[in-house]
Amino acid sequence: MNTYAMGEGGRAEAVRMARGTLTEGAARAGLAARGVIYLLVGALALQISTGDGGHQADRGGALAELSRQPLGAVLLWALGVGLAGMALWRLSEAVFGSAGKEGRTAKKRLLAMVRCVFYCSVAFSVLSFAAGSGGGGSSDRQSRDVTARVLDLPAGQWLVGTVGAGIVVAGVWIAVAAVRRTYRDQLRLVLMPRWALRLTDITGVAGGAARGLVFTAAGAFAVRAAVAYDPARAKGLDDTLRSFAGTPLGPWLLALVAAGFVLFGVFSFALARWRRV
Repeated sequence: MNTYAMGEGGRAEAVRMARGTLTEGAARAGLAARGVIYLLVGALALQISTGDGGHQADRGGALAELSRQPLGAVLLWALGVGLAGMALWRLSEAVFGSAGKEGRTAKKRLLAMVRCVFYCSVAFSVLSFAAGSGGGGSSDRQSRDVTARVLDLPAGQWLVGTVGAGIVVAGVWIAVAAVRRTYRDQLRLVLMPRWALRLTDITGVAGGAARGLVFTAAGAFAVRAAVAYDPARAKGLDDTLRSFAGTPLGPWLLALVAAGFVLFGVFSFALARWRRV
């Protein structure tokens, strides 16, 4: 009997189990942290829809609001660590593949890497804010600054327009996927009570549709900025949300979208509990 091979196999299995446990914990912490941000942004947008426009309905505003709560500094650090866990989970998916029959395809791995880079940026922003070195600036100003820099590049107008169109497509895809309830493919359905599945469907469909609508609007503003060669026409999350109040439906549409963000936050908590990782 080859005891050396058995020992090597046992160690390899232990490493896989440890990596799986670490990745699962990071994923669930990250999904919960994402839920907190969407809850806060949705709550701030709801306040704006009622006429209280002194709030900033984006990640910076959410962090500022969280910092004013009891134990705010502790909450901010916990949020940043959770989002770092989300980045770690996405990195693991890019390297080792994700759950599901198509989890190891190049398309899924590339998408996981894009998400990893995004959440690394978000986690760094939150941790920087927690450390007192910024990171909570206005998304509107950041959007205009980035758009202005890209427009100054060769073919910058085309680049901004292409990115904006891509965001529009992503927004439509997010909304359609939510309505079709494709998220069910990642749920541990056999373990979910009926009430949990019903809650997940309500929050997933409504929240995902609202999220997709906001993505689509933000992308359309970027396309408009490219066509007009005017970075001031680009909008961050706060201005994009406020723009819904300027439609014929007025503040009611903003309130509906804000409520959708709150529901998406709850949906993220449901995923943190029931998603397959």
